[in-house]
Amino acid sequence: MKLHFELTELQTGYIAAIDDERFEDWPNFFTPDGNYEIIPRENFVQGLPAGLMHCFGQTMMRDRVVSMREANVYHAHTYRHFVSGLEILSQTADEVVTRSNYLVMRTVNELNADVFQVGRYEDIVVRTDAGWRYKSKRAIYENARVDTLLVIPV
Repeated sequence: MKLHFELTELQTGYIAAIDDERFEDWPNFFTPDGNYEIIPRENFVQGLPAGLMHCFGQTMMRDRVVSMREANVYHAHTYRHFVSGLEILSQTADEVVTRSNYLVMRTVNELNADVFQVGRYEDIVVRTDAGWRYKSKRAIYENARVDTLLVIPV
């Protein structure tokens, strides 16, 4: 129960950082060499590496944040995450493999919200001196397409 609570707290903090637009905090949920990717389910099932976003290490994630803040031009939009079904698939003393479902709603220019993405997270979480951190976070989405430039991590 304690482990499940700690992993839920990690995921809740991760989601809050994105939903609250605290993007500079996003890389801190990962180990320095952590990986983050968003990949379509079809590619995942076929073992194809092509995805929408890949960040290999906190340095690349921080670069992504700088790009979002200073270089990218996109309509103002916000996300709201709904996550459920956190499962612990395997564990050792210092590493846990988890899976959970996610739904991301998007609101553009403060108008109506719509479903932006639905899928599952597959994560490898490791114990560090700072607490649990993502060694790998993979968002595998079910949508046939993503209808806007994907700028913000999910």
